Formats: sequence, C-alpha cells, structure tokens
Amino acid sequence: MSIVTVQLGQCGNQIGFEVFDTLFSDSHSSQGLCSKRENEAYRASCKERFFSEEENGVPIARAVLVDMEPKVINQTLSKAARSGRWKYGQHAYFCQKQGSGNNWAYGYSVHGPKHKESILDLIQKEVEKCDSLSGFFIIMSMAGGTGSGIGAFVTQNLQDQYSNSLKMNQIIWPYRTGEVIVQNYNSILTLSHLYRSSDALLVHENDAVHKICAKLMKIRQISFSDMNQVLAHQLGSVFQPTYSAEGSPHYRRNPLDGFKDPALYTSWLKPVDAFNVWKTQRAFSKYEKSATLVSNSQFLVKPLDMIVGKAWNMFASKAYIHQYTKFGIEEEDFLDSFTLLEQVVASYCNL
Repeated sequence: MSIVTVQLGQCGNQIGFEVFDTLFSDSHSSQGLCSKRENEAYRASCKERFFSEEENGVPIARAVLVDMEPKVINQTLSKAARSGRWKYGQHAYFCQKQGSGNNWAYGYSVHGPKHKESILDLIQKEVEKCDSLSGFFIIMSMAGGTGSGIGAFVTQNLQDQYSNSLKMNQIIWPYRTGEVIVQNYNSILTLSHLYRSSDALLVHENDAVHKICAKLMKIRQISFSDMNQVLAHQLGSVFQPTYSAEGSPHYRRNPLDGFKDPALYTSWLKPVDAFNVWKTQRAFSKYEKSATLVSNSQFLVKPLDMIVGKAWNMFASKAYIHQYTKFGIEEEDFLDSFTLLEQVVASYCNL
C-alpha cells in the first residue's frame, strides 16, 4: 500500500524533504533486534510505501511539490539530488501574482482554482505509479498565507476525486507569540476547511517542538532545520511498518496495563477499543528502543480556543477583513468557520 505525499509551500516542502530523508535513512540503518529476513521485509515495505521505481539506481519519492515560487522547490530538489541516495520526480511551482501578498484567500479562491488542473494532473501521475494506493499525506502550514489556502483547496479536491482513499494532513501550529499578523484568521479558515475534507489531522505545535530542541536536545541557536528534523523523526516513527516474527507486515493490538484505565477515555469507548499498540523488533533510525504516541485528546482545546478567541476579537473590529473579501472570502465564511470550530471545542470539552 503506497502513500502519495503532497508538499505545499515553504513549510511543507522543507519538512517533506526531512521526512523522506529520515524514512530512507531509517530503512537503510541497523536492523536492531530483528532478523535479517524481517529487516529485508521492513526495507521493502518502506520502499513500496514511500518510493517508486528507481531511476539509474536511485529511488524516487512518491511526492508532488507545490509552491508559489521556484526558490524553495529548487533548493529541495537539489538537496535531495545531492544526497545521491534518493530524489524527487514530479513537482510543480507557480509564480505568485504581483501584489497578492501572502494571502490565504488568494491561495484558496484564486491560485488554487487557476492551477487546479495542473496540480491534480501531477498527483494523478503519482497515483498511477502505485500498485495499490493507501492514501495521501499532505504537509502544510496552518497559519501561512497563500500556501495554506492552496493546501485547503487541494485537500478539498482530493476528497472529491479520491473519496475512498485516506487524506491525512500534517499541519504546523503557529508560535503563540505570532509569526504573521493575520495568522489567527488563516488558522481558523484552514482548520475549518480541513475539518470538512480531511480524514485526519496530525498537529505539531511550533512552541512544543522548539522546547524539545532547547531542553531535550540542548540546541542553543535553534533553526527551522533543527525543528524540521525533530518533526521528521516523529512522523517517520509513525509511518514505518511493523512485522510479525515471520516477517509479514501487520499491526498487532496489545494494550499495555498502564493504558487500561477507563478513566483515560471517553465513556463510549472501552480501553481495548480506544488504545492500540503497534510493535516491531526493528530499531527505528539510530535508536534501538523507541516509542511514539499518537493521541486524539483534549490537549488542543486550549490552543484552539485561544486562536478562535483572538481571531474573533480581530473580526469584531473588522481588522484586515478587506484582505480576504477582495479575493472572495466573505464575512459569512468567517462566521461559518467560527461556528464550526466552537462546536469542535465544545465537543472535546464534553468528552
């Protein structure tokens, strides 16, 4: 089962490169405690899932790269090619209209529809290379401008055209101190649209990743490259396969004692149904033993409520609304987003 990755904007393309590099490095690293046969099956499964046929002996990532200008994509393509281990195949970039700025509405309402056919054609070509398509992994910023708007647009179209395939979005939650003056507007618009069209959202908070770099990794001058490598390691450990002792890939359910307490879960889910453990003897990357937890919980209630509140305060004073209405995002669209996300917050609070 193969996964086609769609890398959107500067954020998505830079993280996407680190993810593929981590996956490739892991599949070619030490086999750890597993047998040679298990290791070979692990490597073959990783290759089938994330890389397509080789070109001159070099595996090609199952990915489509999209950005509004060539700089980041060219850097990403070159970086992969220089490694000599793997490279990218399909890619697309579209020069941004003069004067549009970094605008979510422009990405969603203008740029996306204008280049819809070209983007979906590139994705279709990657899909046709898969013997069996598992789904799509879309990497994007949540609070960025045009790229986030296009990301929401592309995800919506993937839902329309590939309704039976998984659409999973990995989104980067912005720093609470703020990177973009309208980041709260962009965030609520992105989240509300993805809520309707994506099957799953994997959320990483910039503040949390920054703290990992500073306190656990003891990095003094933290760069986005440092943070992206942490993100890639976490994502890689989620996506790599598990195997039985005979070497056949599968997922093994084995709830641990510490997670059997019903108080940890909502009343309508039994612990045995709410918690799954997937195991493998194969070491991940350079770590002989590691564990990754993916949870659907209330931890996002506070940051989500905070972003909705800040966006509402701006909206109530009509701040920067004209930047969106001139490209077709009306006040009613904002109100719909506020209503939906407030419902999401309320639902999680009632778990």
